Amino acid sequence: MDADVVIIGGGLGGVAAALGALRAGRSVVLTEEFDWLGGQLTSQAVPPDESSWVEQFGITASYRQLRNGIRDYYRAHYPLTEAARARPDLNPGAGSVSRLCHEPRVAVAVIDAMLAPYRGSRRLRVLQPYRPIAADTDGDTVTSVTVRHRLDGAEIILTAPYILDATETGELLPLAGVEYVTGFESREVTGEPSAPAVAQPDNMQAVSVCFAIDHVDGDHTIERPKNYSFWRDYRPPFWGANLLSWQSPHPRTLEQTVRSFTPNPDDDPAVMISDQRLSPGDANLWTFRRIAARRNFVPGTYDSDIVIVNWPMIDYFEAPVIDSDNPEYHLEQAAELSRSVMYWLQTEAPRADGGTGFPGLRLRGDVTGSDTGLAQAPYHRESRRIAAEYTVVEQDLSHDVRGDKGAVEYHDSVGVGMYRIDLHPSTGGDNYIDVASCPFQIPLGALIPQRVENLLPAGKNIGTTHITNGCYRLHPIEWNIGEAAGTLAAYCLDNGTTPRAVRNDPTQLSRFQQVLATAGVELSWPTVAGY
Repeated sequence: MDADVVIIGGGLGGVAAALGALRAGRSVVLTEEFDWLGGQLTSQAVPPDESSWVEQFGITASYRQLRNGIRDYYRAHYPLTEAARARPDLNPGAGSVSRLCHEPRVAVAVIDAMLAPYRGSRRLRVLQPYRPIAADTDGDTVTSVTVRHRLDGAEIILTAPYILDATETGELLPLAGVEYVTGFESREVTGEPSAPAVAQPDNMQAVSVCFAIDHVDGDHTIERPKNYSFWRDYRPPFWGANLLSWQSPHPRTLEQTVRSFTPNPDDDPAVMISDQRLSPGDANLWTFRRIAARRNFVPGTYDSDIVIVNWPMIDYFEAPVIDSDNPEYHLEQAAELSRSVMYWLQTEAPRADGGTGFPGLRLRGDVTGSDTGLAQAPYHRESRRIAAEYTVVEQDLSHDVRGDKGAVEYHDSVGVGMYRIDLHPSTGGDNYIDVASCPFQIPLGALIPQRVENLLPAGKNIGTTHITNGCYRLHPIEWNIGEAAGTLAAYCLDNGTTPRAVRNDPTQLSRFQQVLATAGVELSWPTVAGY
């Protein structure tokens, strides 16, 4: 199968990359391993993490179209209360993590609608569920990628002038022999204040398998997981308590924090503060990642709120998954940890009334689209990262380093993003690293491999470090990266040039940046302070 652009991976970066190339009139083949397009927003069941200014600026026009489409879908299809329907900033779940917490299936519907005209014209062909298994190269060019059907084993060879890696873990990089890094770089190489003296390539952020729950009458206790005893008694050396407890380190201070959990509080969704700058904590686990607040809907629509469990205790940091000898084993152990957390919640979790267990908690695999009851796909916070023409380092954007100067301004900006440097506990035994950052730009140099000419990263596999990956990995930034990569591939085809030449020729770079700006990609920030 041949196209102008082949995109491997149908997460947010892959979808945005497809839209960027399609918008320019190019043909695209997009592959995705799981049943839903949208990656962390859908198949991984992670509500969007976004900046304080997301309703005003700091995202691309097409990402705003996605957000508006989600709200419009609720207004068109859900029995909202009149008060909820009237709110322009409708937050269906009234979760504190984001101004737009919603059910994954709604985002799937909106993404499918955004892509529908291109599928109808056959300029876009989507292959699901396929994952890459091999790549062929000719010198510094990737000539083809072979993908295999997840269920029946059928294989398809894909060819295109440009190949984009939008997978969650940078799967194409080793297959195509593209130089990449993993884990923690050394301070000697990056100069980063938070980096270790010696590189730690196996030290990577935790993987999490999220799941959805509600709380209704009855006993919905799942079967006891086979490794439950291990996880119930597990006490990480740096945690200060059992992993399965309401206690854990505060991400920013590392002080012991006790979180609360009260199913279905009778709270008013309209007064929830969903701004991580103003209310940064996850102290109330029920409302933290709630995706359906029943009081936003006509009485009787929902018997319970619906909540996503993406909490500290489901982080699997026992061993890395990427470049592991047995990644399937560790992914299954991550899933087993999540099942154990669910069983603990139902049977042994301390309650405010002095009792234990919440048997009324119900696993909602129908919400996540999975027969297992968990999310379809694991949430990988960290990917393989290309050895890039330019690598974003901590001192480019750390608020402690940059202060009121703001983040470094790149001459080759292809977008913007904002999120704290937020690293979860890692496979090397490190605790949280969660420090303030300045609103930053996305440099084109971070999207260009040092050697390979026609493969572009389209997600969190760009040229960041272990540290800066912590703030470039979030939903709107991944989307912007993908949109820039897809637009770049089309621009190069239209103008008979290469990504490297675009970056290094001021005239071409200016023209390409104008193409992005015309498409609604913001290239710089107004004057706003980091947090």
